[in-house]
Amino acid sequence: MNKAILIGNLTRDPEMRKTASGISACTFTLAVNRPFANAAGVRDADFINVVAWRKTAENCVRFLERGSKAAVIGEIRTRSYDAQDGSKRYVTEVVADEVEFLTVKASAEKGAGNAAEVLEMPKGYEEEDLSDELPF
Repeated sequence: MNKAILIGNLTRDPEMRKTASGISACTFTLAVNRPFANAAGVRDADFINVVAWRKTAENCVRFLERGSKAAVIGEIRTRSYDAQDGSKRYVTEVVADEVEFLTVKASAEKGAGNAAEVLEMPKGYEEEDLSDELPF
């Protein structure tokens, strides 16, 4: 089984590319804090490269920017390529199956309200008032 679940902040704006056949691909780096502090009392972070494809890629570019908090569910993949100097380079990245926008970039909020309005609720969805049923 190969499953990665990450929550972190984007270190830069997402970059969109298109393949030769016109498929959208978006890359970004997610800074994920470690759950513990080092000897100096500072929480280190890991910087994870993420790739999203097709509609997910388009939505990432539309709603995320540097500093945005996002949750990513995907698979860890490794690949290699030959660099211009002839050396072999290896890349490890997460290929996103799902991306949840925990904060939305300001221009998307100004242009379309909030992300819930833009992404529409599923048909037949009605919000229920469950306040009487809550145990607290």
